[in-house]
Amino acid sequence: MAKTLFQKIIDRELPATIVFEDEHCLAFRDINPGAPVHILVIPRKPIPRLCDATVEDQALLGHLMLTANKIAEAEGFGGAFRVVVNNGAEAGQSVFHLHLHILAGRPLKWPPG
Repeated sequence: MAKTLFQKIIDRELPATIVFEDEHCLAFRDINPGAPVHILVIPRKPIPRLCDATVEDQALLGHLMLTANKIAEAEGFGGAFRVVVNNGAEAGQSVFHLHLHILAGRPLKWPPG
């Protein structure tokens, strides 16, 4: 199976502006931002889609959410940000390595899509 773009970033085969990393995940600025702040949080464990996560991934999924909160706070938007997960191509997922989008820095409308 070929490595995803995100796995190549984790492996440092591709450059990225990394804003956070620990033993479970890595976060970097999106190269095609949808908001003034647009950061992707990805698990080091390759999970293609959210629906592919298992009960064993429960702690990791919680860690990703808490990390998103920590990053938004560090970026100065702890009280006003959005976290988005696209699940599958029909939902807008283009890289099949689970990732959370942190969006902030402008008013965000609802519904989003």
